[in-house]
Amino acid sequence: MIKVLVSGAYGRMGQAVVKAVREDEELELVGAVDIVGEGDAGEVVGFGKCDVNYTRDLVTTINETHPQVMVDFTIPDVVFENASVAIKNKVAPVIGTTGLSDEQKKELEKLSKENDTPVFIAPNFAIGAVLMMQMAKQAAKYMPEVEIIELHHDKKLDAPSGTALQTAALISEVRKAHIQGNPNEKEKVAGARGADVDGMHIHSVRLPGYVAHQEVIFGGLGQTLTIRHDSLNRESFMPGVCLAAKQILGHKGLIIGLDKFMD
Repeated sequence: MIKVLVSGAYGRMGQAVVKAVREDEELELVGAVDIVGEGDAGEVVGFGKCDVNYTRDLVTTINETHPQVMVDFTIPDVVFENASVAIKNKVAPVIGTTGLSDEQKKELEKLSKENDTPVFIAPNFAIGAVLMMQMAKQAAKYMPEVEIIELHHDKKLDAPSGTALQTAALISEVRKAHIQGNPNEKEKVAGARGADVDGMHIHSVRLPGYVAHQEVIFGGLGQTLTIRHDSLNRESFMPGVCLAAKQILGHKGLIIGLDKFMD
């Protein structure tokens, strides 16, 4: 069994990860870290006592529990430091927190090589979202006029979402960058046309009631094509989280995107 530590384990996503790891026959929950957590992790999540207590110090917990993999669902301000600590202690991070800068990703890749410990970053852990991104890339070969709308809960800190940015990056691999819409258009209100990535526009919606949703809209002569994915609850991410925890130890360096484990 693969020994797993969950960082950010007291949050909504963290509790879902704790439960998923406990229920997976190939994974063993050995630690649960969160600055606000206390008590038995199993009792907090609601599946009964599991003798894994919430702790507040990552380094101490790593030294005491000897995990092989750390799943991190914290916040952008702390995930980089958590991942750095894990790598230096030969623990492979599986990162579900978005918002890392390109410079931070390069630094994690450097640390990964220096410590011979892989690190994985997932813009989205939902299997359906990965398929949505792959389908969008395929469609962009034939319909290069495209916009992205992503919708998330109002507690999300970063915009655009990591999924939207990854979708745009994949589309850019097959689509020549160009300005879309009327070249003389003017925004009456700044930001009305959304963010611009290689001429593609990304629109971010933040409202209570949403979890994680995205649609990619393609326009062509006399037709449109919409590819949409909806995560209706946080459990939708758990099969992907468990897959990454099982697969990461067989890889090296920095891995980005769950599709790398779905071949």
